Amino acid sequence: MVLVRGATVALIASGVVLSACSADRPFGPTVGDVFGSGGSTPQSASQTGIGVNAFLWRATLDTLSFMPLANADPWGGVINYDWYTDPQTPNERFKATVFILDTRLRADALNVTVSKEVRDAAGQWVGAAVAAQTETDLENAILTKARQLNLQNAR
Repeated sequence: MVLVRGATVALIASGVVLSACSADRPFGPTVGDVFGSGGSTPQSASQTGIGVNAFLWRATLDTLSFMPLANADPWGGVINYDWYTDPQTPNERFKATVFILDTRLRADALNVTVSKEVRDAAGQWVGAAVAAQTETDLENAILTKARQLNLQNAR
């Protein structure tokens, strides 16, 4: 069994080493290439930064900063916000998810979904309809902020 595992590990390691061979590197990959800390190869150059438009990403975080951030995936372009209750309306709460769908600064590269819950007579949270314009207004606010950030960056 140990011999089979050893042979498997050796086969995988040799596959990794041989797959990285190229005319640019006749002696194979460097240690950094194999373990991910290599220099500026085309693969590592394409993975710098985030996977979506940086202005939309920053604008989303800035625009919805009043809501608690649940998690954010800069490569997938998904930002989830946790429930937010406005102190002036303690019987309703909102949750938002923002999808950034492109690396370009475009209106169709952004999608915002909002969920709403209200307290019923028993004090339990139940789902409620969100005003149709709410998601569009949030998208427009994020796009406006992203355009401002883009203009500031151009100067």
